[in-house]
Amino acid sequence: MSTPLTGKTIILGVTGSIAAYKAADLIRLLVEAGASVHPVLTRAGAAFITPMTLHTLARNPVGDDLWAEGDGWNPGHIELADKADLLLIAPATAHCIAQFAQGLASDLLTSLHLATLAPVMMAPAMNGKMWQHPATIANVATLRARGVHFVEPLEGILACGYVGCGKLAKVETIAAAVIAQLEPTPSI
Repeated sequence: MSTPLTGKTIILGVTGSIAAYKAADLIRLLVEAGASVHPVLTRAGAAFITPMTLHTLARNPVGDDLWAEGDGWNPGHIELADKADLLLIAPATAHCIAQFAQGLASDLLTSLHLATLAPVMMAPAMNGKMWQHPATIANVATLRARGVHFVEPLEGILACGYVGCGKLAKVETIAAAVIAQLEPTPSI
């Protein structure tokens, strides 16, 4: 049975936000849609969700170390970057957004960002003041200008207790955005 993401490879970056636990449900939805999901967990992300959870749901190893090499002769991050049909970061913290905007490659996720030719999609999650900070606004504008797609955060009560914009979009919304990005457009 063909599903919307059959044959598609998605690298899912999970960064250090309390919303990282939602990556488990997002993986489930993407796998059900037919995708091969390869989780990449930052050190900060691992403070919120375990590699075992992501590994079990994705049925693929979790990347968390830039220096762990793949099986082939290519460096591991290049090998994984070449497989990607999409690099999805959910949740994307202000720190990760800033690293991507500056072109830093200090860990596996940021190195994958620079090494892949696949489209990039980010679903931010952070305190509303951080989301509205001029530096974050400028970094998002820089990434949008480079073609990065954003799944906008929601307004509501944030984990920090504030009310504002910064909640991770619903996982169903993120999955739908991924499908829309990767489904072939019908020819006229």
